[in-house]
Amino acid sequence: MTTWIPPVTDILPQDHAEAVLVGRAWLPHAPGPAVVAVRAGELLDLSATFPTMRDLTEQPDPGAAAAAATGPSIGPLESVWANTNPDHRDERHPWLLSPIDLQVIKAAGVTFPVSMLERIIEERARGEAATAQHIRGTILEAIGGDIADLVPGSDAAARLKEVLLEAGLWSQYLEVGIGPDAEIFTKAPVLASVGPGADVGVLAESEWNNPEPEVVLAVSSTGAIVGATLGNDVNLRDIEGRSALLLGRAKDNNASASLGPFLRLFDATFTLDDVRHETVSLTVTGADDFRMEATSDMARISRDPADLVHQATGDHHAYPDGFVLYLGTMFAPTADRGVAGHGFTHHPGDVVRIASPGLGALVNRVQHCESLPPWEFGIGALISTLAQRDLIGRMTR
Repeated sequence: MTTWIPPVTDILPQDHAEAVLVGRAWLPHAPGPAVVAVRAGELLDLSATFPTMRDLTEQPDPGAAAAAATGPSIGPLESVWANTNPDHRDERHPWLLSPIDLQVIKAAGVTFPVSMLERIIEERARGEAATAQHIRGTILEAIGGDIADLVPGSDAAARLKEVLLEAGLWSQYLEVGIGPDAEIFTKAPVLASVGPGADVGVLAESEWNNPEPEVVLAVSSTGAIVGATLGNDVNLRDIEGRSALLLGRAKDNNASASLGPFLRLFDATFTLDDVRHETVSLTVTGADDFRMEATSDMARISRDPADLVHQATGDHHAYPDGFVLYLGTMFAPTADRGVAGHGFTHHPGDVVRIASPGLGALVNRVQHCESLPPWEFGIGALISTLAQRDLIGRMTR
């Protein structure tokens, strides 16, 4: 039987034997989600110690706490992963979920020069893919060089802003791309993200859209960065291109935020410095035999990950349950898929693989949001199932 779900060995980090990998799985007998740890090929249920992922990430040292925690096995990771496939799922057995729960889902935009330019193109094309190629050439000629080394908020960035204003080419995307303030927005509601092996959604009305593969940081309520995972910040280029005020319409839809496969907690084997040097790869394969591959180096990000976290939280904004932060992407596919000059857009059935050596691989399939099961398991449902399992009293305050 053919399947779009890869072998379990394909989704794990290269050094998975040493990594502290935690996630969440649905336990039908509970019923409800459980915090799990990957240990020697098994998934251990840690929910008796950490009822939610929020409880784990709020520990003084989450990596050490997860490594020391014990619990019963819910089965081999290989079988749980195979059962995550929505086409062949046996709902009597566990399957993987998004690795986060009560954390707010935030995202940073326009953090790579390439994606910044593409946002300007979207804006000037007003969502029309056919005009993008001509506009791209005009803007690159006007900028007159590589701006990858430009430091946002610097004197050099301010001078470039003056030049572009005089040329009539200034954009709100340039403001957040090279100005002092980053673009930080709420990607999706709490508990709305989907996990590895799930279908991700694009609106049926969108005719110009793409995946946005990103590294995602997990941040505690104190602002401490405690781990990382991979994410797909699905983007509808035609809708956001019509107006930046349509960002919510373009970004926050049914199954439009994926995370996983696991949250890698920081320890001696993997730190924020490792995140800064990760290489993220993207592969898109379609039923039409289309295939696209690309790679991105986190070293090319224009704002340091710690600075982005600092801009998201502090005296101006608190997150009592912590948050995760998509760090932005340099991917903005421009190669034509079908119609010349129209660039890339998703087709239903596309399989998106986002991978890095230290974080593994997040694999999802693209479908229309409207055809996917509606999001129904919210905060109220989570609290209810925790109460049924007598886990409320174990939660960290």
